[in-house]
Amino acid sequence: MSDEPTVTDLLVRLADVEDRGIHADDGSYSTWRQHIQDAADLAAALKARLDPGRPPHIGVLLGNTPFFSSLLVAAAMAGLVPVGLNPTRRGAALRRDIETADCQLVLADGELDTYGAGFAPEGMAVIDVGSPAWADELAGYRGSPITLAPSTFDDLFMLIFTSGTSGDPKAVRCTHEKVAVPGVMLAERFGLGPADTCYLSMPLFHSNAVMAGWAVAVAAGASIALRRKFSASQFIPDTRRFNATYANYVGKPMSYILATPPQPDDADNPLRIVYGNEAAPRDIDRFATRFGVTVVDGFGSTEGGVNIARTPDTPEGALGPLPEGLEIVDVDTGEPCPPGVIGELVNLTGPGNFRGYYNAPAAESERMTGGVYHSGDLAYRDDAGYVHFAGRLGDWMRVDGENLGTAPIERVLMRYPDVTEAAVYAIPDPAVGDRVMAALVMPEGARFDVEDFRRFLAEQNDLGPKQWPAFVRVSAALPRTETFKIIKRRLSAEALDCADPVFEIPR
Repeated sequence: MSDEPTVTDLLVRLADVEDRGIHADDGSYSTWRQHIQDAADLAAALKARLDPGRPPHIGVLLGNTPFFSSLLVAAAMAGLVPVGLNPTRRGAALRRDIETADCQLVLADGELDTYGAGFAPEGMAVIDVGSPAWADELAGYRGSPITLAPSTFDDLFMLIFTSGTSGDPKAVRCTHEKVAVPGVMLAERFGLGPADTCYLSMPLFHSNAVMAGWAVAVAAGASIALRRKFSASQFIPDTRRFNATYANYVGKPMSYILATPPQPDDADNPLRIVYGNEAAPRDIDRFATRFGVTVVDGFGSTEGGVNIARTPDTPEGALGPLPEGLEIVDVDTGEPCPPGVIGELVNLTGPGNFRGYYNAPAAESERMTGGVYHSGDLAYRDDAGYVHFAGRLGDWMRVDGENLGTAPIERVLMRYPDVTEAAVYAIPDPAVGDRVMAALVMPEGARFDVEDFRRFLAEQNDLGPKQWPAFVRVSAALPRTETFKIIKRRLSAEALDCADPVFEIPR
């Protein structure tokens, strides 16, 4: 294998493997050899449907199933380009994504009417992969030759849309390099090999599951266990059922798993490594201790322009030391921020692993202003040089003339008893600027007491008076994307006019 392996190179080694393969939560199983044959059949059927004069882009509205995995294999074998569509999008918004990505057809395995009227452009084929008609069509291609289209490091492997928490999603160009390299790196870093099984419950239309899950298994020559959709209650039982030694996550799943009732045998599971990003800092050690597993949390994005890794001496709540080439700069001047001052995290050396957006030149130019990669993430460094996340640039609040990030406030609010989630966002101030509002998730039956909460805030020596929430919304659940990211723009838009109880918090 070359020093610059493609996804195709990684799969070649699995073409004749019969002692490991793909497990699904419905009990089905196929060896790698059969899985790659299924992918060859699928590639042949899809190529017969595509116009060779147009980009071979195929929209995907699929759960984590062997079919989705076989499509990724088919992409590597035949040069097809899956487009990971967000299944929480509806109607015109979903159609916009399909058109932006130049999809020729869409593969779906859910109830199509749930996506809203007109979600597919007129005349576009939307194939229900669970239908008898598709099964009959695919049967005509059984036993297709296993051929490998030439692939290079820079070839487009997949388009993956950003989460769209602060605006319309953008299609990120994911090359063979962006998928294969992290797969190889993580497999080597964690010592994964043919005896391992990688458990994938994060959605495969998103970069985390593809790069930190599926590609890791392929690079390791390991088995894959698929959960169609993440389930907190089934996470540990699944790892036992499939003898899974590795799992990936993004966002809040560890919080949800920790919220399940503790069991005396929680640590009796085969997991060795759980890897991901954006976990709540307090959950990392709690999860590791309760389930007897090593948790490694990193920081990155679908675009890949900045990445920060925790080190053994990274303090709780920090992302890790600021890597060479990255800087935290003043949002207005671009000058480096001193310790303790919030600014934007940028890559001064260039795009990093960012390979551009598809059909979004203005957004791409904005991301690379002045030859510097602008992450849109706010951060600050402490006196020891460790980076602390401070929220998204779109979450920036202007309170009494001071710019505030949301993440430091959220970390404080998570200390309040019974709070399982906290989201901080801006609402308009009647005079000028913003007021701070927080949405807290508390367990059923928990009572929110304004005076007790106010005393709690006053006791927090790392919470400035301008960071105090003016209002608190107590919710059973927060609006979020399929990848567990909270949709703060919806909370901001609802402000005080919402279905949940809202409490004013006097200073």
